[in-house]
Amino acid sequence: MIWIALRMLTGDRQKFYGLVFGVAFSTLLITQQLTIFANLLERGASGVYNVPDADVWVMDPATRTIEVAYPLPSTALDRVRSVPGILWAVPHLRATASVRTGAGNLEAVAIVGVDDSTLVGLPPRVAPGKVAALTSPGSVIIDDVGAGRMFGVGNPVIGQRFELNDQRAVIRGVTDSFPNFTNQVTLYTRYSEALSYVPGTRNRLTFILVKGDGAMTDQELAHRIAKISGLRARSSEQFADDAIEYILENTGIPMNFGITVGLGFIIGVAIVGLTFSLFIRDSIKQFGALKAMGVSNKAIRRMVTAQASMIGLIGYSLGLVGTALFVWGFSNSATFKGFYIPWQVPLISFSAVALILAATSRIALNRLMTTEPAAVFR
Repeated sequence: MIWIALRMLTGDRQKFYGLVFGVAFSTLLITQQLTIFANLLERGASGVYNVPDADVWVMDPATRTIEVAYPLPSTALDRVRSVPGILWAVPHLRATASVRTGAGNLEAVAIVGVDDSTLVGLPPRVAPGKVAALTSPGSVIIDDVGAGRMFGVGNPVIGQRFELNDQRAVIRGVTDSFPNFTNQVTLYTRYSEALSYVPGTRNRLTFILVKGDGAMTDQELAHRIAKISGLRARSSEQFADDAIEYILENTGIPMNFGITVGLGFIIGVAIVGLTFSLFIRDSIKQFGALKAMGVSNKAIRRMVTAQASMIGLIGYSLGLVGTALFVWGFSNSATFKGFYIPWQVPLISFSAVALILAATSRIALNRLMTTEPAAVFR
């Protein structure tokens, strides 16, 4: 009976292709939008991901995320270093500044000051031989996305000079780092150099990066630091989650993407439901004939379930392939750099497709269950 049901479905090619297209389009829309949404959220925590050496981030109690920080006094570094269980603790500065390029253009940039001696805070993927160049006065390393924005994709970057808050800066290297949430140009330099680039205020130490000695978990170490120093301490994982929660609570991104995903679901129900209902209506004589030959309602349910499952599997697979091609096709674009499909997204899409098909199948079955076998003879 299952074979007969599938033959009935594929026999009407126009409606079969329409059903597959509806499921595929809904899957593509839902999966693509959820993929972009998840990756944008992770970009909010890119500053944390770019410093994999740090186990704990220490900050002022008023600081909420890596982008919304209140500076610490310089004495806070010694207070943190005195906490037992710490292998090392180094200063970390993050601030914004304005850059005037050689062409006279202004560009807002993020300044990241890394530890002078260890260079902890610098992203790990820097061109070989360029890290040591930071020891030269006025040297900075720029992220690859920012380099493309400031100087154009493919143009030479190393050796470019510009004016940074009335100070001379020279690009000595390019880093392959995670772009930030706004794709802002990021410049990395030594902590002592960064102090001369940012406006002079009484306190300019933004964060303290801590590495534990391995005697306790990162969360336990963060709790100990907070208890002894009186500062806010978060493990890298916790601080990344804080950045994501901040975006969820203070931006309209969740609502915007939620509306798009909801529209994808509604479109799927409309297209698949209407087309499947038309298919069942046109096939009512065949199902009536099967009932007249003694086929039970239970068998009819299995046949409709098989038809819906076939449509769902083909359409869902095509939608996932379309999303994968989208991510792959734009992987070289700075806007979509580092984008990937989280494993949770296909599961959510599969659940949405299953719900769409369950709803449309239910509607179709209600009509079939009330069809009398004698209808085939009318």
